[in-house]
Amino acid sequence: MKTRSLWELSKRPAYLLGVLTAAEQALKQKVPEISVIEFGVAGGNGLVTLQREAEAVERETGIGIKVYGFDAGSQGLPAFIGDYRDHPDAWKPGDYAMDEPRLRSFLTDRTTFILGNVRDTVPRFFEEFRPPPIGFASFDLDLYSSTCEALQIFRNPDMKMLWQVPLYFDDIEFLFNHKFAGVLLAIDEFNEQSSRVKIDRWYGVSGGRPFPERSFLEKLYVAHDLEAISQVSLTRDAAVLPLKD
Repeated sequence: MKTRSLWELSKRPAYLLGVLTAAEQALKQKVPEISVIEFGVAGGNGLVTLQREAEAVERETGIGIKVYGFDAGSQGLPAFIGDYRDHPDAWKPGDYAMDEPRLRSFLTDRTTFILGNVRDTVPRFFEEFRPPPIGFASFDLDLYSSTCEALQIFRNPDMKMLWQVPLYFDDIEFLFNHKFAGVLLAIDEFNEQSSRVKIDRWYGVSGGRPFPERSFLEKLYVAHDLEAISQVSLTRDAAVLPLKD
């Protein structure tokens, strides 16, 4: 599985890398089961791939993996916030409507599809579904407003997550992108508002990879549970770096 991830032998290599890394973190933290999430399902190609990769990683690592997909469904993108922040120069309400019956025919019992505006579905997620800790999440909601609402999943008082959760943010590489609107603004505002969880770039993710120039690597971030990390006390032997002859 590591070899397949390294050589990007997946329809969504970012998903495979994120899920595999999450499972490896779960093994270290002795967490038997995790959740992986896609915000913004649209046609469903990403969710089906996430489901497939979750099955493969679970089979190899023994970590149970549940898949969740959030989307507004057949209505497509919801109403915009009303100014530049939702990039009306790139999207319009109704974009990316889904064929829900067709998508559901591809989903297995592993995957839960959550239909509705994330403003309404995210606050109920933990209470309604009792998911295992979050291990990986992809954000492909396009809009600043929807991304802000989805990121609130990490501020829910019932939220459980691994210490480090790989994140993938789509739609941050275009000419119209800037940190004063869209996804990048949503991330900055989340960090200003949240004290427990902070989101930052996944530093060093391209190191040692055969194709370090691949653009998807620049879209990978990590959510860090600072509160949980503060409580960690390692029990291993002290590390030693012996002097070599």
